[in-house]
Amino acid sequence: MLTIAHLSDIHLGQDHRRDGGERARRRAEQVMAYLDALPGPLDAVLVTGDLADQGLAEEYRQVAEVLKSQHPVLICPGNHDSRAPYREVLLGEAPAQGPVNRLHRLPGADVLMLDSSVPGQHDGLLDEETLDWLDTQLGEGRTELPALVAFHHPPVELHLPYVDPIRQFGEERLARVLREHPRVAALLCGHAHTAAATTFAGLPLLVAPGVVSTVTPPFESEHEIAFDHPPMLAFHVLDDDRRLTTHYRALPVRH
Repeated sequence: MLTIAHLSDIHLGQDHRRDGGERARRRAEQVMAYLDALPGPLDAVLVTGDLADQGLAEEYRQVAEVLKSQHPVLICPGNHDSRAPYREVLLGEAPAQGPVNRLHRLPGADVLMLDSSVPGQHDGLLDEETLDWLDTQLGEGRTELPALVAFHHPPVELHLPYVDPIRQFGEERLARVLREHPRVAALLCGHAHTAAATTFAGLPLLVAPGVVSTVTPPFESEHEIAFDHPPMLAFHVLDDDRRLTTHYRALPVRH
C-alpha cells in the first residue's frame, strides 16, 4: 500500500508587494507542519506546480526552505514557474529551458512528475519530448508495478470559467500514450485551486486543491477566487489491488 500527500499551487511570493509574500508562505508552512506531525507514515509528498508566484530565484530559495520535510518531496513545475531558476535553485542543475520531467521509484509504485508548463503562457501542453520520455519510462524498468502520472494542468474541462481556458491542451496525445500502458493507476494534477475528481482516458484524474487560494465554480460564488477559504490538500492511498482512494483535508484558517 502506498500513501501520498498531494498539494499544489503554493505560489510563494504572491502578494509580495503588499505583505512580502508572508500570507502564501504561512499557509504553505502550515500544510508542511501538519504533514510532518502526522502519526502515521507517508511514502511521499507531491507538489504539482506553481511553487513560485513569479518564477524568481529568491522565491525558489523560499520554496526549498518551506518544502523541507521528513518525507520525500516530489515536485513539478506549473505555469507560474520558470524552468531555469527552478532547475538551478531546487535541483542544483544548470539553468536550462527544456521540460523538467522526473521519475521517482517509491516502494511498490513509480511516480512520474511531468512538466506541462509552456514558457510564457498560462495554458499547458505536454510536448513531444515529454510524451516520448513518459512512454519510455512506463515501458521500461519496474513494469510489473503500478504507476502514478502527475503534472500541473488538468487535461479536461472542470467547468471553471477561470481555469478551463488555460487547462492542458493537446490531450489526445497524452491519452494515446496512457492507453499503451495499463500499469498507470491514476493521474494527479493541480492548477485549478479546487478539490476535484473526474476521469481522463479511462483513468481517475484527481485534482489537488489550492494551498494559497480556492477557485469557486459560478454556481457557488460570484467571486472566482476566494482567499478566505482554508488551505487544503489531498491524501491518496493506492492499495495492493491498484485501487486509489482519495481523502481531501482542509486545515484551520490562520489569520
